[in-house]
Amino acid sequence: MALNLRQKQTECIIRMLNLNQPLNATGTANEEVYKILIYDKFCQNILSPLIHVKDLRKHGVTLYFLIDKDRKPVHDVPAVYFVQPSQVNVQRIVADASRSLYDSLHLNFSSSIPRPLLEDLASGTLNSESIDKILKVHDQYLEFVTLEHNLFSLAQKSCYVQLNDPSAGDREIEEIVEKVASGLFCVLATLAVVPVIRCPSGGPAEMVASVLDQKLRDHLLSKNNLFTEGGGFASSFQRPVLCIFDRNFELSVGIQHDFRYLPLVHDVLGLRLNRLSVPGEKGGMRSYELDSSDPFWVANGSLEFPEVAVEIETQLNKYKKDVDEVNRRTGGTDGAEFEGTDLIGNTKHLMNAVNSLPELTERKQVIDKHTNIATVLLGEIKERSLDSYAKKENDMMVRGGIDRNELLGVLRGKGTKMDKLRFAIIYLICSESINPSEVEAIETSLRESEVDTCAFQYVKKMKSLNVSLASSNSASRSNIVDWAEKLYGQSISAVTAGVKNLLSSDRQLALTRIVEALMEGRPNPDVDSYLVFDPRAPKSGSGTSGSHLKGPFKEAIVFMIGGGNYMEYGSLQEFAQRQQPVKHVIYGTTEILTGIEFVEQLTVLGQKMGLGSTVASPAPTL
Repeated sequence: MALNLRQKQTECIIRMLNLNQPLNATGTANEEVYKILIYDKFCQNILSPLIHVKDLRKHGVTLYFLIDKDRKPVHDVPAVYFVQPSQVNVQRIVADASRSLYDSLHLNFSSSIPRPLLEDLASGTLNSESIDKILKVHDQYLEFVTLEHNLFSLAQKSCYVQLNDPSAGDREIEEIVEKVASGLFCVLATLAVVPVIRCPSGGPAEMVASVLDQKLRDHLLSKNNLFTEGGGFASSFQRPVLCIFDRNFELSVGIQHDFRYLPLVHDVLGLRLNRLSVPGEKGGMRSYELDSSDPFWVANGSLEFPEVAVEIETQLNKYKKDVDEVNRRTGGTDGAEFEGTDLIGNTKHLMNAVNSLPELTERKQVIDKHTNIATVLLGEIKERSLDSYAKKENDMMVRGGIDRNELLGVLRGKGTKMDKLRFAIIYLICSESINPSEVEAIETSLRESEVDTCAFQYVKKMKSLNVSLASSNSASRSNIVDWAEKLYGQSISAVTAGVKNLLSSDRQLALTRIVEALMEGRPNPDVDSYLVFDPRAPKSGSGTSGSHLKGPFKEAIVFMIGGGNYMEYGSLQEFAQRQQPVKHVIYGTTEILTGIEFVEQLTVLGQKMGLGSTVASPAPTL
């Protein structure tokens, strides 16, 4: 596959760890140099899912430190810095150089370092007469976190709040848009591809697409071009399509409960950077890594939870059978004396048994890990009736509503305050028209459970604004943000349109359906109004539609502004695998959020608009 983001990012990091020298066939430097690695918190998160401690040792890294910690001098050893280009980090680097902490400094910035900061670095090291300590400065374009082969996050927090904040000014919005476009530029530079960009018109998706298009155009004119596919084989190389959306396109997916293994583990157990901690069987906490090196996780992450439980049982029985088989083969012959031939035969069995032990041990560890995770999950599912939430929310979305008694029954039943709030918001999003008495009953029920209703009030406000704006034209773009009206205007109509088309059979999300249409590249009323930006084509106004679109596309990068989740990621991967021939879809987002984290952002927006009842939170315990 041309677009293996995880592999490409790992290769860039390994090259950086080897002082940006060319690597040999084994993926290491020709000359082994022992070195120290210095990183900041953000770059630690980039490294964490890709490189383990044993990998660092393989590439000659003997010590590693956070840049903001006090460090002692280590002489005669070079230091590799991997940090964001910020004022604070540049000051630290100047201080380290002037104190001669290390023999030499190889500086790697996670994205392009702005000229003023480069000048600060030069003047700071010149003044302290330590400029000779700095051997190299590299822009690495690695400012994103890759969690799986086809999943990345820009790790930009609270984007949804910042973009939807009614008090945000043009300047703040432009800064966020610039930051998102820069992160996407890093992803494209790492993949070395210039895609055709598609997005709906209006709102953050168009803004990011427009800024990214300009960034790519400017870069393609520069001498040091990062995009190698522009070479002689450009005609045979098929470019990917980059589809940019904003969370308001399909709000419900950020909130609803899902009953599949990977989304459940993320939502309920707080999977972060492919790691999670759960209570162990014998007390204490157990930490686990869940990534592409775990075959069970790869094979079963997209299954519904009950199917995963069955699969764990199947794997355990298979393991026991294989262990019994090894024992039987090496168990001697009921006390009878060996003849020579038996001895040779038995030795062979023993050798086979010894060789199969590591594989059996590894399998047992994986089974034990998932048994423990599944047990903890099951406890939460039973206590909170999570299966019922997932099913009823899905039914509501397919039917466009729910019986009032059933609705109130859920709100008075099991589940945390946040489960009930999420369910109530899904009801709001799904309902064609809002029944005031029903909404009042919901609000009363939520208050009885001491639930903060700010997020509920915020979505209700968006929905009512949407109705009143539906008749007026919200597409006039005199100014970059006439913000509150703009966003409300384009949000809920898209949300309800997405819900109407949610198919119960394969639960295809509106996002997946639109991506499928964009990859086909044929006329389709669902996407005909989508804008096209082609950074390689001559510029012709703002995102003219369809004139130079070369579909169908084999590969797509789908990007969600304002928070994505494992439910969307799973839906897109299932779609890609179903195609003949198989397509390739990378999913990325400004940050990966659980339903709880996303609703917390809606709550903040509700508070900023002075909506809802803020339930007094208990005083913190010390």
